[in-house]
Amino acid sequence: MDIASKSGDELSGIAGVAIASRAFLAPMSGVTDVVMRRIAARFGAGLVVSEMVASDEFVRGSEEARLRAEGAGVFPHVVQLAGCDPHWLGEAARLAEATGAQIVDINMGCPAKRVTGGWAGSALMRDLDHALSLVEAAVSSVTIPVTVKMRLGWDDASRNAPELAHRAVSAGAAMITVHGRTRQQFYKGVADWAAIQAVRETGDFPLVANGDIHSVADAEACLERSGANFVMVGRAALGRPWLVGAVGDALAGRPVTELSPAQKHAVAQEHYEGLLSLLGREQGVRHARKHLAAYADEAVATGCAPDPEQRRALLTTDDPHQALRALAALFSTECSREAA
Repeated sequence: MDIASKSGDELSGIAGVAIASRAFLAPMSGVTDVVMRRIAARFGAGLVVSEMVASDEFVRGSEEARLRAEGAGVFPHVVQLAGCDPHWLGEAARLAEATGAQIVDINMGCPAKRVTGGWAGSALMRDLDHALSLVEAAVSSVTIPVTVKMRLGWDDASRNAPELAHRAVSAGAAMITVHGRTRQQFYKGVADWAAIQAVRETGDFPLVANGDIHSVADAEACLERSGANFVMVGRAALGRPWLVGAVGDALAGRPVTELSPAQKHAVAQEHYEGLLSLLGREQGVRHARKHLAAYADEAVATGCAPDPEQRRALLTTDDPHQALRALAALFSTECSREAA
């Protein structure tokens, strides 16, 4: 298989799809909108993965599903599909390819009850034969690579990621991503990177390790303990979409340039205005609030000391002009001078 070199000096790709670095942006429902993915890709993320897209809704023409799968301006464009019916998953994979996706990823890791209650997401790890039928349906429906994202297992008594990964690769999966927690852990505790090593030992295929990667040091330690080829950054990229590219640069031995407060403000403004353009004013304002809160937290971490009223206005106003003024105040000239 076509695997990027572990040194990071001569990255080739995943099953023929070129990638820029060994650090990927994780799919996060309600978070990794196309605007965030576009920004992260521009800063050098190797892959950026869409929000989870329900297969049947996507095929039936749901506007929400279409927006989640949007990939304009993103390369490689990766669409993550969720579902438990091989027919719908295969049709959704076919539609994703037809609308521009370069890779289709199958979600076998989401721990949310609304997903596992329908026997999708990480619930698929409770029935590996059924899980494999989804991989086979997707692989047989498209000409682009199919990848699989999973957890260590449903619970500590059934850590079956090695078996699922081995069988998925045998069925045609081009890459495996493992989050170092079981479903029953949700996002609690600490990701067990060393446990991913058991997946590595099942074969020489592209392997991505995910969970609790917040920094370059975390990424290096994760790669060492897991034996993975790549890392996937999730929640740490919220409010810092440039982080994934910075991790990738560091892993490749390239210099990492810290963004100034003014540059971070420009990214935050681009993200906000992009969401308004994508979703419309009313929906865009609501969707953007989680991102604005994260950018505000990043401003504080940068050394800014925002006025509490400005932060409140940023997160509560329905007026985009007021939100943009408050955002500018968070990354103010005075803050930039203090951080210099």
